[in-house]
Order: sequence, then structure tokens, then C-alpha cells
Amino acid sequence: MIASLAMASGMAWPNWASGERVADTARATDAELAKAAVRGERDAFARLVEQHHRAVFALCYRLLRERDEAGDAAQEAFVRAYASIASFDVAQPFAPWVLRIARNHCLDLLRRRLPADRVVALDAPRDEDDVRPRDLVDERAERGDEKLERAQTAQALDAAVAALPEKYRTVVSLYHQQHLTYQQIAEVLNVPIGTVMTWLHRARAQLRKQLAGAEEVAP
Repeated sequence: MIASLAMASGMAWPNWASGERVADTARATDAELAKAAVRGERDAFARLVEQHHRAVFALCYRLLRERDEAGDAAQEAFVRAYASIASFDVAQPFAPWVLRIARNHCLDLLRRRLPADRVVALDAPRDEDDVRPRDLVDERAERGDEKLERAQTAQALDAAVAALPEKYRTVVSLYHQQHLTYQQIAEVLNVPIGTVMTWLHRARAQLRKQLAGAEEVAP
């Protein structure tokens, strides 16, 4: 899919999906790969795609809440990153840069979504009468009290995170799922570190209240 998007846009794209590996990039660090990619080495960028695709997809899925759309958004983010790789500052880490591209693209998609109630639904808490399982539940899993309890806890947490405003969902995903530092999150969101800490604190407070059954706190 990424390759087809790149071809449609007239860009050459590395054959990263073939499973081939280039010897001199197999054990290279992110910084080395990024420098090579900026020099025009497509196999180096292919390695960056392989190493960061899961993180980019996770962020897109947390924001868009639709797996297929998140997959397309992640692919588009890498296409855009590849198109602008020459402008990447190799002195900076690659992950925050590509995650920022992915987030901006997802925000554009959210703004364009129609009808408008689809956007609201992503940020709104689930109705109390809605007991349908979330995507995290595996219906084929063996049943048992402990597994059911874990599944219910994961479902409740997923629903609580989904009910957060976009900026809070993003910091939760970047910090707790992608394990980025405050500084890296600040670079992704283009805000001061203090703002990141404040948003994360407020997000956690809202999650605690939602999981405890209290009313949602306004952002």
C-alpha cells in the first residue's frame, strides 16, 4: 500500500516490503539510518519504516479509532516523510519527527470527517447502555474468570482513553504506549514540556475518575 501510494504520487519508493535486507543497514542506529536516508539511500529509509511502523500505526489508531483508516493513515505518514526526508534534521531523533507527521495527518482526517457526529463520537464517552465489546477483546480466547476480568479491565481502559480529548489521547499514547520522553512528546506536539506534563496529569486524572465510575471532567 505504501509503495502504491508513492507510485501514484510519482515518487520512487524502496522495495521494503520484499523482506530483503541491506548488510550495512541491518544493525545501524536510527541516527545512522536517518543520515543515510537523507543522503538518498532508500534501503535506509525502508529500515526506518520497518522499525517505526508499529508506533506510527498505534498513534493513528488511538486518534482515528478505525483500524483500516489508521493503517492507511500510517502509510500516508511514511509517504509524506519520505517525500520530505531531505529536510529532516539528522541531529534530531527520527521517531518524534515521523510521529508528528502522522498526528498532523490524522488531525486533518478528523477535520474532514463527515458527518460531523462521527468526529464527536471519537471523543465522546460510550453510552451506559452500550455494552458491545471493543476491538481489544478476542472472542476466540479461552474463557475464565481471570481472563474475563482482564478483558473487561482492558475494555474499560480503552473506552476511557477513547473518551479523552484528542490532545490527552495523544500524550497518553506517546508516553505509555510509545514510551517517548517528555521532550520527545513536546517535539511531536510542538508544545512546551510543561504543557505535556500538564496534559498527561489531566489525562490521568480524567482516566481515574472515569474508571472509578465518576462523571467525566471537562477538559
